[in-house]
Amino acid sequence: MLKTRVLTAVLLLAVFLPALFWLPQAYWALLMALVAAVAAWEWGGLAGLQARGRLAFGALVLGICAALHYSSPASSILFMMHDPMPGEATFALLPYIEFTNVPVGLAYTFGMLALLLFWGLALPFWLWRRWRPGKVVLLGLGVFLICATWQAFVDWRKISPWALLAVMGIAWVADISAYFAGRKFGGRKLAPNISPGKTWAGVWGALAGVAVYSAVLGVLDNPLRDALPGQATEAALLLMFVFLALAALGILGDLFESLLKRQAGVKDSGNVLPGHGGVLDRIDSLMAILPCANALSLLFLIFFWR
Repeated sequence: MLKTRVLTAVLLLAVFLPALFWLPQAYWALLMALVAAVAAWEWGGLAGLQARGRLAFGALVLGICAALHYSSPASSILFMMHDPMPGEATFALLPYIEFTNVPVGLAYTFGMLALLLFWGLALPFWLWRRWRPGKVVLLGLGVFLICATWQAFVDWRKISPWALLAVMGIAWVADISAYFAGRKFGGRKLAPNISPGKTWAGVWGALAGVAVYSAVLGVLDNPLRDALPGQATEAALLLMFVFLALAALGILGDLFESLLKRQAGVKDSGNVLPGHGGVLDRIDSLMAILPCANALSLLFLIFFWR
């Protein structure tokens, strides 16, 4: 089993890293749309759809991602300013972020705020109550969350492949730190009725690991720290706060997928990644971290930039 997991991970990296650094942006968006379609196919299974319904749901998400791509929602939230063609109508939230289409700009802005409200406020209550929504609600939520994740993969890669890797690193560092802290200290379970293997020691280990990770990034010159307001020390502390908040949201994302699998009566979301389960099993934390990083970037623009 371990050999299969390692081999699959190596193959994934062999595809992901060259694509991340060398694919043109349009092809990167297409690749991520295909990943989103597979994730949607798995989500449809968790929602109780049969084979044809799952395929249709995956095709729907693929089509929405294509529509979002060609509507050109945002150039790059933090570091790039979209320069419209002369005479082209724009929606400008601030002088630092512009859209070539007013409805798309408004939808993007309110969508980002809705993501923060869902992951930060609604989901903890959802997990506490172990709510089992109807199929229509779950499918609608799946479209929203998966498409938002696709958009975040596209946006952060526009900033820089290294910036995307840095944000994705939050999930990886948290997972590794939680694993070792949980094994070393064990102790009280985090949510035994949802994911019996997770402990509070794992949570604190994950947050400690991400704090160290953000501290390392904070002392290095990089676009993430440099984009934040304040002097170098203030920006580094703010970066740590943001990374810790995103790590906490990533833990909620992991628990959310665990709850959906438990309610669906399955161990993994799929079997397309031997030894690792499905695509959703690999991106459950990133579905919270990457879109919320977009949303927090938007809030920083609103409240801190002058």
